[in-house]
Amino acid sequence: MVLTILDRRGPLHGYAITSHIQSLSDALRVEEGSLYPSLHRMEEAGWIKARTITTEHNRRARAYEITAVGRRQLGTEEARWRSVTDAVNYVLKHA
Repeated sequence: MVLTILDRRGPLHGYAITSHIQSLSDALRVEEGSLYPSLHRMEEAGWIKARTITTEHNRRARAYEITAVGRRQLGTEEARWRSVTDAVNYVLKHA
């Protein structure tokens, strides 16, 4: 989800990513304790890059942006997700 949001919305800081996910679905809750380690892992993998910005509230924050490597990974992750959801849907229909 994070890669998709960064791909479609451009650079965002962590709180903005969380807020965007939650604005799209009441069923999804993103905890800081899982978001920031995920962002760190994606940055280490080269899928995203970060830079320091000043927010609209005049605070310093790290803004994350998807990279070319991240866009390729996004395609891989979307295909993997479709495969998993197709398999789950098949089992639910035929159980």
